[in-house]
Amino acid sequence: MRTLLVEDDDLIGNGVEAGLRQAAFTVDWARDGREAQLALGTTKYALVVLDLGLPKMSGAEILAWLRDCANDVPVLVLTARGNVVDRVGTLEAGADDYLGKPFDLSELVARCRALLRRSQGRSVEVMRYHDIVVDAASKTVLRDGARVPLTAREWAVLLQLLSHQGVPQSKSRLEESVYRWQEEIESNAIEVHVSNLRKKLGADLIRTVRGIGYLMDKK
Repeated sequence: MRTLLVEDDDLIGNGVEAGLRQAAFTVDWARDGREAQLALGTTKYALVVLDLGLPKMSGAEILAWLRDCANDVPVLVLTARGNVVDRVGTLEAGADDYLGKPFDLSELVARCRALLRRSQGRSVEVMRYHDIVVDAASKTVLRDGARVPLTAREWAVLLQLLSHQGVPQSKSRLEESVYRWQEEIESNAIEVHVSNLRKKLGADLIRTVRGIGYLMDKK
């Protein structure tokens, strides 16, 4: 899932980016508030991990701007401010969750997954679709009980389609969910990933919606 990390501390940012990418998140990293605002204004994200103490534009200002724009993207706030007043104020301002610094990376990843589940109307990590079982936590896919190996890109495309059953996903939307900033994208990359998923998981798994994109029908 395409995630925006907003953090000006390189040490923390490098650790969080690595941890989220290891957990199969597609991560863009903005190092100040203005850069984050530009990213959020031009890209649709599934999740935002937001530090409050940012240069150029504070995390609180970013959060207020997001909610004023009616952007309901889930936001996990990271901050060194640990008192109850700050926590309550951040949540009431529109944050979906709060994690004080220092934090354990595994807890951050777990909270991010929980926010994504909540935004998608799920309560568990395991998703079932006909004869396919997808475990987002362990990044495993089973078909008829047998494990099916997927590349990182195939996994990202599958999760995007599976999380939006019944809603066609355009090629550009799938590219946004799979590729980070400044990554080169071949013109037929999404077609190749979809073709590979059909070969591995079934020809009827993903339907082409002519002129729009691709779709996994709601089961």
